[in-house]
Amino acid sequence: MLLNVIERGPDAPSTLPPVVLLHGLFGRARNLGFVQRKLAATRQTLAMDLRNHGNSPHGPMSYPAMAEDVLETMHHYGMQKAMVLGHSMGGKTAMMLSLIHPQAVQSLLVVDIAPGQGGFARMDLPPGLDKLAFPPHLDLRSADELLRPLIANDAVRQLMIQNIRMGDNPGWAIGMHDILAGMPAMMGWPTLPASAQYSGPTLFIRGETSPYIQPTNYPQMRHLFPHYRLETINGAGHWVHADAPRRFMELVEEFATQTENATPA
Repeated sequence: MLLNVIERGPDAPSTLPPVVLLHGLFGRARNLGFVQRKLAATRQTLAMDLRNHGNSPHGPMSYPAMAEDVLETMHHYGMQKAMVLGHSMGGKTAMMLSLIHPQAVQSLLVVDIAPGQGGFARMDLPPGLDKLAFPPHLDLRSADELLRPLIANDAVRQLMIQNIRMGDNPGWAIGMHDILAGMPAMMGWPTLPASAQYSGPTLFIRGETSPYIQPTNYPQMRHLFPHYRLETINGAGHWVHADAPRRFMELVEEFATQTENATPA
């Protein structure tokens, strides 16, 4: 599946490894816009809408399928390998890509998610969102009023509002049915061959107050990514890049510089 992308890069051709950016559940490419703009000053970047999100096509959800989408889209834009940065669901997709196509991943940066069961538990979404009855017309204020009785958390509600088609004949702009059907797969992690491993440079960044990377995850992280290191950003939650943008960007740029000459596994 060819994904919708936002492409940015420097004015002159760059010899630095390109970067792929992958958003989290119910997000879209532009959520990592400030990261992309910083990196694009020196290298080609692609921020992708994962399947069923943003302006990308819809279809069944699984991490192997989503990893293949990313690879196909990279090749469409002439990328044979890249530094791949993913947040949450995008982080699991990035990990899967590195494990099944390690030659395509120059280096791996995973933001606040581990390779295993878990993630997104605090979204607390009600069932049946794909069958939500929309009025004939909708603007931002009325969309907030529509979702408020269903989604009490302000941050989650605003995240969901960005996925609504506004104006006349409103509705979900995303593949809500496929996303909800795929939630068990998104919460989980596929069974992989014992030999599955990505031996390239790997950085995990976690938010101090987020529950999604715990010491119980470390053995699996070490098995799959033997050269990983973990950085914790104090005071940040799951949306690390929004909670502590300056420190987050420092870590990203430092990692990108350190791994410029890495050889893919």
